[in-house]
Amino acid sequence: MTDNLTPEDLVDDVRYLQLLARSFPTIAAASSEIINLEAILNLPKGTEHFLSDVHGEYEAFQHVLKNASGTVKRKVNEIFAHSLRDQEKKDLCTLIYYPEEKLRLIKKEEEDLNDWYRITLNRLVRVCQNVSSKYTRSKVRKALPKDFEYIIQELLHESGGDHNKEAYLDGIIRTIISTRRADAFIVAMCNLIQRLCIDSLHIVGDIFDRGTGAHIIMDTLCDYHNFDIQWGNHDVLWMGAASGNMACIANVIRMCMHYANLTTLEDGYGINLLPLATFAMDTYKDDPCTRFMPVLSEFSDNKPDEKTQRLISQMHKAITIIQFKLEAEIIHRHPEYQMEDRLLLDKIDFQKGTIRIGDKDYEMLDTFLPTVDPVDPYKLTDEERDIMDKMYASFMNSEKLRKHMHCLFSNGSMYKVSNSNLLFHASIPLNADGTFKHVQIGQKEYWGKNLLQKADRMLRSAYYEDHDKERKRNAMDYAWYLWCGADTPTFDKSKMATFERIFVADKETHKEEKGHYYELRDQAEVCDNILREFGIEPGSHSHIINGHVPVRTIKGEKPVKADGKLLVIDGGFSKAYQPTTGIAGYTLVYHSHGFQLVQHEPFESREKAIKEGLDIKSTIFLVDYTQQRVLVRDTDKGREIREQINDLQKLLVAFRSGLVQEKD
Repeated sequence: MTDNLTPEDLVDDVRYLQLLARSFPTIAAASSEIINLEAILNLPKGTEHFLSDVHGEYEAFQHVLKNASGTVKRKVNEIFAHSLRDQEKKDLCTLIYYPEEKLRLIKKEEEDLNDWYRITLNRLVRVCQNVSSKYTRSKVRKALPKDFEYIIQELLHESGGDHNKEAYLDGIIRTIISTRRADAFIVAMCNLIQRLCIDSLHIVGDIFDRGTGAHIIMDTLCDYHNFDIQWGNHDVLWMGAASGNMACIANVIRMCMHYANLTTLEDGYGINLLPLATFAMDTYKDDPCTRFMPVLSEFSDNKPDEKTQRLISQMHKAITIIQFKLEAEIIHRHPEYQMEDRLLLDKIDFQKGTIRIGDKDYEMLDTFLPTVDPVDPYKLTDEERDIMDKMYASFMNSEKLRKHMHCLFSNGSMYKVSNSNLLFHASIPLNADGTFKHVQIGQKEYWGKNLLQKADRMLRSAYYEDHDKERKRNAMDYAWYLWCGADTPTFDKSKMATFERIFVADKETHKEEKGHYYELRDQAEVCDNILREFGIEPGSHSHIINGHVPVRTIKGEKPVKADGKLLVIDGGFSKAYQPTTGIAGYTLVYHSHGFQLVQHEPFESREKAIKEGLDIKSTIFLVDYTQQRVLVRDTDKGREIREQINDLQKLLVAFRSGLVQEKD
C-alpha cells in the first residue's frame, strides 16, 4: 500500500520511477492511468478456452475455435430467445462461424438481398455488443479491423434504444449496404465476434501426428491473438526432429506412415520422401509388409487407394527399422536412461524366427529384415545412412517447419500456472507413496517443478544451442527421451512398445505400464501436494488440467477426478481414437461464472457445417460454478494491474514531493 508513503521511502526507487515517468510524464497522466486500471479491475474476467490432444484434426479444431465450444450458440440463444426461430438462430451461428462461405450460399438463394443485409447487420451488431461488454473500449478497439474501426465503434457503443440516434445508426447500416461494403463488413463483424468470445486459448499439448492438418493448426495458432501451449510428447518429438535429432526424424516419419499422413510431411513442410520411397520399393518389393499397413479410421477422409497403401506400408517398414537402429545409438550413449530393454534387434534368432524378450522366447510375426545384419544389427546400411542424411537436410531446410517451431518455443513451455490452475500435458513422475520421483539428467537429479523446468531448458538447448556441440547433442538426445522415456513428464510409461506391437502376437508384451501419477492423481491429497509444489494454494477454484491419456467415456470413465481438483480433457479429438473414447474430445471453458466442461460429438465436416448448419453437438457440464462473477481483480492479470497501480501511486508521491520532475 502507498497511503503512508513518504519521499524518503522512495529513494531506492528513483531510477525506476524516472523511467516510469517517461510513459506518464505528469500527475494528470499518472492519475488517469490509475483511474483506467482501477476500472479494468472491476470488469468480468475474460473467457479462457482449454483444448488438448488435437492431433492434426484441423477442421474440428478450427470449428471449436469458431464456435468457442458452444459459447457463440449460447449467446445467440440468449439474445434472440423469443425473437428468432430455431432455424434463424442456427443460420446466424453458421454465418458467424463461416462468413465468407455462408455469404456465397445466401447470395444464391436470397431474393431481397438488401433487406437480408439490413436485418443481419443489426443482429450481428447486437451479438457483438454482448460479447464485447466485458472488455474495455481500448481492448475492443485494438481487436477491430482497421478498414471498419470507426464504424464498428459507433455501432457498438451507441444504444439502439436512443431515439435521437436511431436515424444515425440506421444511416450507417444503409450506407454500408449502398456502398457495396456489406459483405466485407459482415466478415469483419463475424471474425470480431469469434475473437471476443475467447480472451485466451490454452493448448494442453499434442498438436501433431495422426490427423493430416497439424501444419494448418500451427498456421492458425501463429496468427492467433492470445494463446499458449504446454508441450506434449508428440510436440516434443517434432521439436526434436526440427532440432536435428535423427531418431526423432525417423519417429516423425514413421508416425506419419502409420496413419497414412503424407500430407503433413510433403504438403505441409515440403519434406522430400522420394529417397525413402525409392529405397522401400526396391528393398521390400516382394514383401507384403502386412504388419506395416497404415491405420485408417472409418471416419478418415480421402483414404489412399490400395496401390498407395502398399507403398506406404513399404516406406513404413523401411523407416521403422532405421528408427530402431538410430534409437540404439542414443540408448548406448545414455545408460542413465535405463532403456536397454528397447534394444531388441540383437535378440532376434533369424533361424528359429523368434525373439527373446525378458526371459522368454516369442515367435516373430515378420522376420524379413534384409537390412538387419545379425552380426551387427544396429549398423545402418550405406543406403539407410544416405536416406537419413537426405531426410535431415529436408527437415533442416523447411522454412515452414522453422516458423512453426519458433511459434512453439515462443508461446510454449512444459507447464503453465494460470489463474490458480496448473496446466501440463501428461504427468509429474511420482513414487508409489505419492512423493516426487527423483530423475537423473546428466550428473544431477531433478523432481517435481524443477524436473519440468529442466526439461524445458533442455528442449530449448536442443533447438537453439549453436556453440557447444556436446551440449546440443545431449539435449537433442533428451528430446527423444521425452518422447518415449519412462521417467519423463511428457510420457511416464514403462516403455513405448512399438517393436512388440509390430512383431509379437502376444499382447502381454504390448503392455505399457503407466507411472504412479496416473493412478494417484485420483487422490485429492496428491493433487494438493502437486499444486503446492508449483506455488498454488489448493482451494475450490484450483485445478490441475491434463491431456495425454484419452478418457474412455464409452467405458464409463470420467474426466473429472480427485473431487474436482483434476480435469483430463483428452477425449478423442483424433478420429483414430473416437471408436475407443466414444466421443470427439473435451474442451474446457473458464469464464466469469466458473468452469464448464464441454463434451463434443464427432465433427462431420466443414462442408456440412456451412451448407446444413450442422454444428458440433456438445454437452456442457458445470465443474465449478459461482453466482458471484469472477472479476479481473481476482486473476493473475489483476495482480499485475494492482502492481502497476502501486507503482503509479509511488510516482504520484514522487511528483508531488519533487523527487521526480513532471515533464510538459
